[in-house]
Amino acid sequence: MKKLLTYITCIGFVGLFSVTALAQNVAVIDTQAAILQTQVAQDAFKALEEESEYASMVEQAQELQADRQSLVETLQKDAETLSNEEIAELQKDIQEKTTDLEFVLGKIQAKQNETIQTVAAQLNPAMMQIINDLIVAKKIQLLLGADQALYFDGSVSITEQVTDALDGAANAEPESN
Repeated sequence: MKKLLTYITCIGFVGLFSVTALAQNVAVIDTQAAILQTQVAQDAFKALEEESEYASMVEQAQELQADRQSLVETLQKDAETLSNEEIAELQKDIQEKTTDLEFVLGKIQAKQNETIQTVAAQLNPAMMQIINDLIVAKKIQLLLGADQALYFDGSVSITEQVTDALDGAANAEPESN
């Protein structure tokens, strides 16, 4: 029994040291965050916000939300004094505003997704090279996506390093031309 306990303890220590050794060569990255935090992405979203069509959709969504909220407040405040027909009419108006708002928000989301895809397509080749360089430089043996890890200490994340390198590469491009 004593030999079995000693054996289990030894196996436990070996396993602990193996995990520790492995953990030194593990990194995590959130590629979407790395791209979206770049100056290129921020500039693209600023340009999107300045587009008249996009700005008009945002303004329309805000107006629809305000109108909808006003109708909801009226219904809540006056529900006891309104007739069933008036309540039904208010509920119908609220539903119509909600449907219109969802439609406009969908169009806004589509424009944002289009911008994200454009920026990602632009930065992806450089990002992949930067990631490969970091893998070699840091001797990373296992690279996980942030969405694949249940938990990780921030010290193993290379997201910020990739973002900084992408910004550096973007700043170096105009100088080299």
